[in-house]
Amino acid sequence: MLHPSIPLPNFHHGFSTNHALCQAYQWRLTHVKLQNSKKDLGVHKISKTGFPPIVSPPSPLLQEQMSSLSPSVELIQSVEEQEKGEDETCRLQLPPPPTHAFEAFYPKGSINPSAPIPGGFGFYLTGPNDFVSGQEVLMSYRVMFQNDWEWVKGGKLPGIFGGVGDLAYKCSGGRQENRCKCFDVRLMWRQNGTGELYTYLPPTENNKKQLLAVPPVSRANNDYGFSVGRGSFTFVKGTWVCIALRLKMNTVGEEDGELELWINGHSVISIQRLSFRDSEMATIKGMHFQTFFGGHTEDWASPKDQRAWFADITGVSILNTPSIHLTR
Repeated sequence: MLHPSIPLPNFHHGFSTNHALCQAYQWRLTHVKLQNSKKDLGVHKISKTGFPPIVSPPSPLLQEQMSSLSPSVELIQSVEEQEKGEDETCRLQLPPPPTHAFEAFYPKGSINPSAPIPGGFGFYLTGPNDFVSGQEVLMSYRVMFQNDWEWVKGGKLPGIFGGVGDLAYKCSGGRQENRCKCFDVRLMWRQNGTGELYTYLPPTENNKKQLLAVPPVSRANNDYGFSVGRGSFTFVKGTWVCIALRLKMNTVGEEDGELELWINGHSVISIQRLSFRDSEMATIKGMHFQTFFGGHTEDWASPKDQRAWFADITGVSILNTPSIHLTR
């Protein structure tokens, strides 16, 4: 089976902060050290909480505990062997725990980064200078919540964003203007670790129809984004969870865009017939790497000081289509 960070058989090129993953895929992945990510991953528009510290994360739950909580994933021993049709595989659980990670700190009482008590962090990243997005990308990362994490009502996790020039930014927070010129697809945790996609897409009737049809529960939030596929997966405390999100742009004038989400290598949400743009000027920009509790009201706030860790940031271009270099 495929690596949970890249759960697809074919892609053209990409990058990752996971050195072992880059070695497995050899020339197709550029390795970027997490310690150099602020410069080498095109990080920009950092929120007032600042750029997160890079730390050695705590050890996850014991492997036997993980096996009862997380889906089993087989990792290919060598991508080259797989392409040659060889059957030798290395049967493992999820990849070894990362040795370095971004640390997100959510103080007691914190909600979103602009609140009186800010929590988490936020920035945008485009990938290395030589990364070309094309019209279809997959972006992934791993996240671990502390062992005694309290979920409260919910919070945000990173995803993919894009649109027309600078209008692509801040496509969230209840934004209503120029909504056809941007898109933002992040994740959320909800009560008890229930997971979902949280989307801001152009507000077309067909997008609404397709998003609300996703099981088990999907909802349109008044003045905010859509909660999509709530309950299709559940986050687990104290162990690394691999999140991979694929976005395929629609052909201008058509509704043939796609979204797909994998958790630990398992496809849990797949949506077709979407529209992300009405102009060729709209492109995939990269990752909206943001996390916080909320919501915007105090009943969403973290009940205590809490931490989560993010690692193995990866991005790949899938289709060999006319490409546009990502701009910062």
